Amino acid sequence: MADRGASAPSLPDDWPAHLDHPILALNHMGTFDWDLDAGLFHMDTQAYEVFDLTPEEYDGRPESLALRVPPGESSRLDAVVSQAIKDGSENYGTYFRIRRRDGTSRWTHTQGHIRRDETGRPRRVVGIVRDATQELEDSEARNLRDAQGQALRRQTGVVQAVTAALAHASSVQEVIDVLKDTHGIPNLGATSLVMGLVEAGRIRLVAEGPAGSFVPGTRITRIDEPYPMGEVVRTLAPRFIESPEEFAEGYPILWPHITDLRITSAAYLPLIAQARPIGAMGLLYNDRLGFSTEERAVLVALGSSIAQSLQRAMLFEQEKDLAQGLQQAMLPRTIPSVPGADVAVRYRSAAAGGSLGRDIGGDWYDLIPLPGGRVGAVIGDVQGHDTHAAAVMGQLRIVLRAYAAEGHAPATVMARASVFLDELDTDRFATCLYAEADLATGVVQVVRAGHIDPLVRTLDGGCRRVPVEGGLPLGLSAEFHSLEYPVSTLELDPGETLLLCTDGLVEQPGKDLGDGIRTLAEQVAKGPDDVRELADLLIEIADEQGGDDDVALLLLRRRGSDTAQAVGRLQQHVASGDPEALALARHMVRAAVRAWGAGDRADEIELVADELITNALMHTEGSAIVTLRVLVGTDRRVRVEVEDSSSALPRRREAGEDGVSGRGLLLVDQIADAWGVEARGGGKAVWCEFRMLERDDGSAP
Repeated sequence: MADRGASAPSLPDDWPAHLDHPILALNHMGTFDWDLDAGLFHMDTQAYEVFDLTPEEYDGRPESLALRVPPGESSRLDAVVSQAIKDGSENYGTYFRIRRRDGTSRWTHTQGHIRRDETGRPRRVVGIVRDATQELEDSEARNLRDAQGQALRRQTGVVQAVTAALAHASSVQEVIDVLKDTHGIPNLGATSLVMGLVEAGRIRLVAEGPAGSFVPGTRITRIDEPYPMGEVVRTLAPRFIESPEEFAEGYPILWPHITDLRITSAAYLPLIAQARPIGAMGLLYNDRLGFSTEERAVLVALGSSIAQSLQRAMLFEQEKDLAQGLQQAMLPRTIPSVPGADVAVRYRSAAAGGSLGRDIGGDWYDLIPLPGGRVGAVIGDVQGHDTHAAAVMGQLRIVLRAYAAEGHAPATVMARASVFLDELDTDRFATCLYAEADLATGVVQVVRAGHIDPLVRTLDGGCRRVPVEGGLPLGLSAEFHSLEYPVSTLELDPGETLLLCTDGLVEQPGKDLGDGIRTLAEQVAKGPDDVRELADLLIEIADEQGGDDDVALLLLRRRGSDTAQAVGRLQQHVASGDPEALALARHMVRAAVRAWGAGDRADEIELVADELITNALMHTEGSAIVTLRVLVGTDRRVRVEVEDSSSALPRRREAGEDGVSGRGLLLVDQIADAWGVEARGGGKAVWCEFRMLERDDGSAP
């Protein structure tokens, strides 16, 4: 309270000989004259009134003022005067309290002027005293109002900052994180936060803090239970608790559990959105009593903002769950077991936020078992990240599976899917890659529609990109009448792995697609041999890198055992009306089966192959493709396939005694160990298999 010399008056040399001064008296100021040599402290009439003394009660000695000046105040006053004298100051000033005769306390202000002689020795102190109670009360009121105004402005700023941060929250947990952030609720002075959401007539606690403040039995409570959050939900009105006594009296069940938090007041707010309560929030304080009208208004506004953000986050989560459920329903429920291959598929939804449903997309994978030990592998990506993209994806997956299962060639499968998407009356297009693998031979036919190239992990642990000539994305190729899709062929040796993925796995910020594919190839080369472990590793890396796109991944590894494998394969094209080509095909069959050790069955195989080739050329208008393979599995077999462009299936029928036709399939049925017909795109393939005879030593030739 000391303000030495800051506002002391410049007292004149002829300070009144008599202490009573009319001007000072009019201003309720008393004067004093302190003779330091005599030790006497003289006061005028107004000074006596300030000290609430009468002349009869006072003997003129400063020590006697202890009747009105408490010891602590007296010591502080003496210290101020002594320091001024010691410093050589001329003036001092300070506030101190006196105790009046009725026991009340009053503030008094004094200013003194120190008179010294020629040597600098202090001889007298003259000055004024005045009652300063009203002055300090007015000053404190102003300071309090200023402090309250500053606090209110700060709280309003906190509410605005919290509201701005909540605008980006897309989940209930993100709303809670914003409120618990150091720039959030703690800036309002609250020491503890609780929040609950209304669910089926109950309140489920979703946030509480600090750690260790959880009250047992309050994780889920009924709305009608005697807890403050239940009360504000029932009444739709805030509840301000202004003292520990009020808290203990109002909520005797809850209070004993939170006494260690030393709560002095609390504000419980209903969280209301669209005129219905969705939850409640409590702010607990340990350093204040009561809430001003302005503070209550600020907290109510905060509750309204939080409620709107919570509702938006809850709707976002519901939409996200719905979209993810839709996508999961559109993706294959299970991946079929494929003899001769190890398969792993993975899907990762984009982590980026945005509009409702932003975390869902149109990426998909599929695996389609096909006749003859073949399998179709599909990877694709529909444009967009919303439920519509997922719905289009589901329809595309179904038609691609249907076209492939019908036996259409890979290029035809892709072209028909493009026409379907174009006729779907949607503005979406899709990239896609379809690979049809013959696991017996390792031959893979690949068709690409605007998608990224596949990768192959080789037996030596390396990984290479396989360039595939492609066409326009699905939908666009039909729109621009460009439905020709080139077919590329690659060989997948036993133990090698085919990798198909969407661009979310290779796109990286600041890098082009080529760099991303090279990085992926390096990761695959360093990864484990097991396709499931490799798939997990690649998705884990994608999670670490983040990214705002979905990821679909399909790995297909051709096994080196436990399946029929082609140890020999030959193929010959036979043009219609070309006797030389027919002769070459017969020669190929004869030479191959004898070289492969067919033994006594070589003639049978040649006879049946010749019959199938002749039938294809006679009963169709096009050419034929003859494929000859040796299969090794539980036994050793030769497989003959003759493919033509006619969709008409051959019929086995009995020929008359003089008939010259109709005996072909009867011959095949009698000689071959197994035979059948497969649809192939717009045509078909007739195949038959022959078991190789064992040698005398029990081994196959």
